[in-house]
Amino acid sequence: MINLSSAPEVLQSTAQNYAREAIKFDSQGSRGSAIQMYQKAIESLIKLTKLYPNEPHTQLYVKHAKRYQERINELQNNSDNPQTNQSDSQSGVVEVVKASYDDVILQEKPNISWDEIVGNEDAKKALRESITFPSMRPDLFPLGWPRGILLYGPPGTGKTLLAAAVASDIDGHFMNVDASTIMSKWLGEAEQNVSKLFKSAKRMMDEDGVVSIVIFIDEVDSLFGKGGSDNGGTGGEARVRNQFLKEMDSISDKGKNLPLYVIGATNKPWSLDWPFLRRFQKRICVNLPNLDARVEMMEMYTSSLKIDESIRLSDIANSLDGYSGSDIRDICQSVQLKVVSELFESGSPSEDVQPNKITSEDFYEIMDKRKPSVSNEMLNAYTTWSDNYKAL
Repeated sequence: MINLSSAPEVLQSTAQNYAREAIKFDSQGSRGSAIQMYQKAIESLIKLTKLYPNEPHTQLYVKHAKRYQERINELQNNSDNPQTNQSDSQSGVVEVVKASYDDVILQEKPNISWDEIVGNEDAKKALRESITFPSMRPDLFPLGWPRGILLYGPPGTGKTLLAAAVASDIDGHFMNVDASTIMSKWLGEAEQNVSKLFKSAKRMMDEDGVVSIVIFIDEVDSLFGKGGSDNGGTGGEARVRNQFLKEMDSISDKGKNLPLYVIGATNKPWSLDWPFLRRFQKRICVNLPNLDARVEMMEMYTSSLKIDESIRLSDIANSLDGYSGSDIRDICQSVQLKVVSELFESGSPSEDVQPNKITSEDFYEIMDKRKPSVSNEMLNAYTTWSDNYKAL
């Protein structure tokens, strides 16, 4: 009997097996068998998305299903054209796999200034010292500079935004990687995916004239967390770790001024083992906002709302101690939803009628229903880990 919690994994494994068989038959030129296996993979993926729409990789499953359908169409068209040779078929297989890999790497050139990020002054300073200054004047750093930086701390504190801001600060490209996805067997061997990631970044710098690149790996603990005997994990996990360590060493070699940086983010730094941490010379805690930051956030999030003149935002911010920046934004949004909902429930939602102004009581009512997303136990765990491993 299948455990319900493992049912998505069973369906995913089934679809993976069909996809592998399809690609194998496809590469051998067996069109009929390849089409049949691609179709079965699609059916499994569709079933997976319908039964478990909230699975974290749902969008990836949909993309794969579309890729496989496109390949089926190509094979069916090729069957009507006897002049199509095997090299064309092989090219199609490569495109299916390549497109799947490209789907999980978001490349962009962000436009985010430091001023847009509220609080986290220590983290901003550490990132500027580690990335911005060496990029501006590499001649002032004869001993080199950190290429690996770990941002850790509670969820919702702005780790991704900080990484994007420093990429913007050096006018660099930002490669946003989801660690759990790049580990997926959909994309082949995970260690090959890690190698592709770094090769792609280096190629952009060598061939496309990109000046600098920040590779941002979110939820990096899912890629390099402790596991298995001697913390080595399974054979596949160990190979992934070794490949990543090799790639990190390659960009940190003495004498290289390669402006390629790797920023990892995690909510669970204690899950990372020491060989991995050692490659991240800077380990920066991105903590919950202090009072000044909370006041600034309240002013920013309520600037477009109609609030009562009697509200003292500093008092509300003081009551939000322990809430993350994401929590504070959600509270402001919930307060606005509350007064709008009251307007509709009053039976007079016409355009000439406006909601009541937001009061302090509205905020406190929402706060009573919405507690901080980070527990004191978690905060103590971050403090303990920082005492042992932080490196600003």
